[in-house]
Amino acid sequence: MLQCTAVTDLPIIEALAALTTMEGAPAHPPDALPEGFVLCELAEHDETAEHASYLCAAETREDRDLWFIWTGTGAYRVHRFDVLPLCLAALHERPTGLIRQCLLFRHHRPRDHSFFVTDPLRELIAQEQQERQAGKRPASEDHADDA
Repeated sequence: MLQCTAVTDLPIIEALAALTTMEGAPAHPPDALPEGFVLCELAEHDETAEHASYLCAAETREDRDLWFIWTGTGAYRVHRFDVLPLCLAALHERPTGLIRQCLLFRHHRPRDHSFFVTDPLRELIAQEQQERQAGKRPASEDHADDA
């Protein structure tokens, strides 16, 4: 399943207020937040599901994270900040013994867990880096059109 491609600007003042008032907030809140825009981390979904972007983990005994949740765009965007518990799903890979936890919040919609969601842009960047390291694509080729 592909990752949702929704992007929106993060209202930084509201984000700082949410971060500083949550239990277990980091010592220096501005360093914990992304600058500018956030990307929905859920699997592709229709307009009936909310978009969600992870912001920061709370430093408490309970596994809770601060999320930015939104629907709509532009003047029609509605958003909130919410401290949500982690999803309990895990994927056990028998051949390697690896256990991967879902990195999303509990009861996320759509139901596709983070270990089943792929980000095509991240994969493209990783592929280009591998090709450079293998010598198949020289770094100078990236800027040939800029001249």
